[in-house]
Amino acid sequence: MKIRRHSESHIVELDDGSTWRVFPGDLDVTLNWRPETDLKLVHIDDDVSSHALLNNGDNSRVRVLPTSEKWPVKEVKAMLKNG
Repeated sequence: MKIRRHSESHIVELDDGSTWRVFPGDLDVTLNWRPETDLKLVHIDDDVSSHALLNNGDNSRVRVLPTSEKWPVKEVKAMLKNG
């Protein structure tokens, strides 16, 4: 999948029309993404996320949620505090 829109650092829209909210602690990974970046959406077993976007070019990944969902504030704060 390719990026259709990534105008907000925490929201990415893919060429299939789906939109995803990027985990706050993973935002730095998205700084290198370009429209031609090849991404793969995968299911993951994580405390705060059900999916991840994998960059096929450099094997980096970011945790994501559908934009209809919100990050669990307490869990996110604890994860960011602990690194």
